Amino acid sequence: MKKESIYILEDRGIVYINGKDSFNYLQNIISNDLKKVSENHSCFSYLLTPQGKYLFEFIVIKHKSGYFLDCPKYQIESLYKQLTLYKLRSKVEITNLSNEFVVAALSKENFTDFEKNIELGTTIKFREDPVVLDPRCIKLGARIVINLEKLYLSSKKLNLKISHIEEYYQLSHSLGIPSSDTENFQNKIFGLETNSEELNAIDFKKGCYVGQENTARMKLKEKISRRIYPVKIIEGNINNDDIIKINNTEIGKIINNSKFSFGLFKFKDPNFKMEEIFLTEKAKIKIIKPFWS
Repeated sequence: MKKESIYILEDRGIVYINGKDSFNYLQNIISNDLKKVSENHSCFSYLLTPQGKYLFEFIVIKHKSGYFLDCPKYQIESLYKQLTLYKLRSKVEITNLSNEFVVAALSKENFTDFEKNIELGTTIKFREDPVVLDPRCIKLGARIVINLEKLYLSSKKLNLKISHIEEYYQLSHSLGIPSSDTENFQNKIFGLETNSEELNAIDFKKGCYVGQENTARMKLKEKISRRIYPVKIIEGNINNDDIIKINNTEIGKIINNSKFSFGLFKFKDPNFKMEEIFLTEKAKIKIIKPFWS
């Protein structure tokens, strides 16, 4: 990520959770510990199914008396419905603020010009707007939640050039971090299979939350035998659900066929070797080694 660049993440949206019960409400449903979140620290979290399968992901940022959820924009409508379902009698307001705020990414070096503490999730304010060092991986830099007009003014003030979003998501993919295109994960694979632990989305020490029982059991008994990895096409074409093979043995499938694709691999299979060339029906692919591997 270039120090002089800033990337407007147009495919991200903002949901605002506010109200007297906002802390307890979120703490009871999300996979991370909301006690970590303050004016000075943010976290990455999931909302899982009761069985522990992936549903939604977001970065949780403290904002005034409530919390911003920085999430993929395509998830907003279904996330809003799910949050409303869990609301019951809780005194909270759930608001889609995606038309008022944008999310933009900038380099770690830009962040450290203002704050020397580079712990994941460190949060500062720039002209009253939160700037968060990405809680998943420091190499993804920082992100700011800001009004679009203010973003242009702030970019000019910081001598930053608005750059193409593809550069940012190319970096994210190379690190093994899915971007906003995670629709094919929803309710199909377990949260732990999406590397939620490696991306700091789960706190195994917190109390109950939706999907906690099965997630904790799978972690304790080491039942996870599949996980997603970023893939690079060497030749040919791939489609969702294409079977991945090596040595004529099925080793996984394509779980996300996009510009930045991912495969779901049986990583405990004795045939699995990260550096190998894998085959689908119409392609040869290779795993891009993720940052946590």
